[in-house]
Amino acid sequence: QVQLVESGGGLVQPGGSLRLSCAASGIILSINAMGWYRQAPGKQRELVATITVGGNTNYADSVKGRFAISRDIAKNTVYLQMNSLKPEDTAVYYCNAGGVLTTWRKFDDWGQGTQVTVSS
Repeated sequence: QVQLVESGGGLVQPGGSLRLSCAASGIILSINAMGWYRQAPGKQRELVATITVGGNTNYADSVKGRFAISRDIAKNTVYLQMNSLKPEDTAVYYCNAGGVLTTWRKFDDWGQGTQVTVSS
């Protein structure tokens, strides 16, 4: 009922930048919050950044000052600008969105993930 499609991952050298995008589609009435999470090999999925409909943001301490989350409400799209990337940022990045469907049911869905590799 909700599809989240991520794009923008890839291979980048340490110190480089990438911009991830995630577009939500489906029978969406409203989105309350969107965010990015990541999972490195052998580790649990962890929060990277979230943004609410009101524009409030939250970041993991490890990415503060380097990453910036933003969203285009009209396009149901969230972005993650990643600067000064480090090898430890290497992971699969997942988009998450929560809100209400046109059927008035709540949803909380995940994208398929996009690989980010930081390596020289």
